[in-house]
Amino acid sequence: MDSVSEIQDLVTDPGSPLRHDRRHLIAFVTDADSERVLRSSLSDMLPEPPDIRRGGIRAAYAAMQKTTSPRILIVDVTGEEHALKALADLAHVVEPDVCVLVIGELEGLEFYREITRGLGAADYLPKPLARDLVIRHFGSFVLGRSPSASTALGGRVVAVTGIRGGCGASSIATNLAWHFGVTLRHHTVLVDPDLYRGNAAYLLNVHPGEGLQAALESPERIDSLLAERAAQPAADRLHVLAGESPMGAQPKFAAGAADALIDALRKRYNFIILDVPLAPIPLYRELLSKAHQQILVMEPSLVSLRDVLRMTPQSQGKVQGQLPLLLLNRLGLPGGLTRRQVEDGLKRKLDLVIPDLPRQLRMAANLGEPAIINNAAYRKVIAELARSVAGAGLLDTLAGSAPPPPERKRGGWFSLGRNK
Repeated sequence: MDSVSEIQDLVTDPGSPLRHDRRHLIAFVTDADSERVLRSSLSDMLPEPPDIRRGGIRAAYAAMQKTTSPRILIVDVTGEEHALKALADLAHVVEPDVCVLVIGELEGLEFYREITRGLGAADYLPKPLARDLVIRHFGSFVLGRSPSASTALGGRVVAVTGIRGGCGASSIATNLAWHFGVTLRHHTVLVDPDLYRGNAAYLLNVHPGEGLQAALESPERIDSLLAERAAQPAADRLHVLAGESPMGAQPKFAAGAADALIDALRKRYNFIILDVPLAPIPLYRELLSKAHQQILVMEPSLVSLRDVLRMTPQSQGKVQGQLPLLLLNRLGLPGGLTRRQVEDGLKRKLDLVIPDLPRQLRMAANLGEPAIINNAAYRKVIAELARSVAGAGLLDTLAGSAPPPPERKRGGWFSLGRNK
């Protein structure tokens, strides 16, 4: 092939940058807030100002019948009664290689699957849009890169780490897992790698098994089925993976065990919540490196403040695309710092704050049940935390209240049965 024909091929190639008749991105949105968020999120990624037009998917359909398809098309299905049919119709009037990104008011995993797997849309974000979510989930497509396998496939990994012991990280991880697994009914597993003093299992009235230690010692045997069998059920869609080794024992963690375990769990669960202690242990560092989002839990004290300032410059994990969320727990603790004092010391705003609820949390722990079941204030913050770490947010529920919790044996592991 000579050089002239090669250039002609490039000009006629729909994906070629030499096609000057083709815009990089066109978006159709139905409201001003979504337009504002898209414009601020995408402007720095594009070689030209984003072409954002007012209108929904029907406006996109009419426009694409008359103009050259852009490389990326963002369409809004808000208010469309037959959204799936409208998207199918749109597919017939755009060029086959167009990357279609969808926004709308509908939520739920089934709708997401229908448009991404059934209709071939690249991704979907429910409203209201947030700048960081647009960048995280649409940014790769806008920049011409497909999401990596570690972030595109499998469940989302969230690590909860206390800056110091006693900050309440285990309670937060437990309640967050309960919210995902029971309130929102997504397949969720809570992993507590502290085989000596782990509290996650007891906070859910679940007896720790031996599967976690066996998996960490022999990662070559780990697969999704083994990982699921090793986890203990706390509810229909919530499992716990924990252990309870004798204090004198010395479990051996094989190299690569964390990678094998998390990869297996991501094939089975929508959310993997890690209750990872802050300690210089290779296993903990490997687990943190696999998290898509890390939550740092601090308390209102000077020592906790100092440790946050020492910790935040650390490098992120291999798959983390943003800084850790910083959660202040036990605000209002007698003798503790105020929120303003903490934020002034950190020189940044806190992402979330939980008030001091010693009596309620102590009672919930003794009963072996999550505090969010009976405490509205705690439940509200945990729900907000879940929305912050759920990725695209498409797994949120429209329901404002949790369904009735499954019937549980009361008394917790602090009853006589604990020591059997």
